[in-house]
Amino acid sequence: MRIREDYRSLSGQDKAAIMLMSLGEEHAEKLFSMMDDEEIKEISQVMANLGTVSSNIVERLFVEFAEQISSTGSLVGSFDSTERLLAKVLDGDRVSNIMEEIRGPAGRTMWDKLSNVNEAVLANYLKNEYPQTVAVVLSKITPGHASKVLAMLPENFSMEVVMRMLRMEAVQKEVLNDVEKVLRTEFMSNLARTSRTDAHEMMAEIFSNLDRATEQRFLSALDERNRDAAEKIRGLMFTFEDLGKLDPGSVQALMRNVDKDKLGIALKGASEGMRDLFLQNMSERAAKLLREDMQAMGPVRLKEVEEAQGSMIQAAKDMADRGEIVLASNSEEDSLVY
Repeated sequence: MRIREDYRSLSGQDKAAIMLMSLGEEHAEKLFSMMDDEEIKEISQVMANLGTVSSNIVERLFVEFAEQISSTGSLVGSFDSTERLLAKVLDGDRVSNIMEEIRGPAGRTMWDKLSNVNEAVLANYLKNEYPQTVAVVLSKITPGHASKVLAMLPENFSMEVVMRMLRMEAVQKEVLNDVEKVLRTEFMSNLARTSRTDAHEMMAEIFSNLDRATEQRFLSALDERNRDAAEKIRGLMFTFEDLGKLDPGSVQALMRNVDKDKLGIALKGASEGMRDLFLQNMSERAAKLLREDMQAMGPVRLKEVEEAQGSMIQAAKDMADRGEIVLASNSEEDSLVY
């Protein structure tokens, strides 16, 4: 077998493969755990075709690596520093598109990112694509996420996608690249733009965490200065009463994540309709016990009620962040996934 002796002929992938093989199994295993499947496949392919590498090549590689590391000094990477660096070599539009993508859903590859996109959002986009394209996308994201997306597609369309997936063989790299390119340019970039929190959404989130008296004071003052802004913020705010829009399954899931004592205090100061909603989603015995606990409390300070209701709102938002429930906003036309 040919022995590699010419260091200048080595590509970056060759050097990475030689470095990993030289480090030994324990260290190489840690590095492989930080790579995605595509990176592992590429570097494994290079490893398999390395042949024999002379000790001189290995030594020179380590010397070059050590020199480059020692000459860089310490670095701190951030969105801002990356954007400033890109702005020096690329035009403004390209920088914006790149930063919008990397600020989008978390994930190293496009498929990782798609697995972190809310299933309803992804299904709404995919329903307008060709069934074959959707089949490719669902075959690349995690099975759990793919199942949720599939369930949200129109019935006839989803069955067509299933049939395409059953007949699908190995997808050519060129096809995958084309699908990935379209998703990056059309879907992810738009998602990143629309997911930016505007000033009204930010203020609605802040106001929602104020006690009721302070919230009303700010909104009343804002009414006098800018009524349109105040109304927009009211429409975006998520209140305890908005929990009344949850479906029965979500109500039950929320109650499992809320302290029983806080639930009683929160419902003590709630409207009759809100109390009925939660009590009707309990067993008859549990509902009876909660009613007795609420009666035994006697008068409860308004501040305690607001704190208990606030903790329930936060618990609901945390569950929505994990994809366990979907929260609706005050607006009848829009729904927000927090």
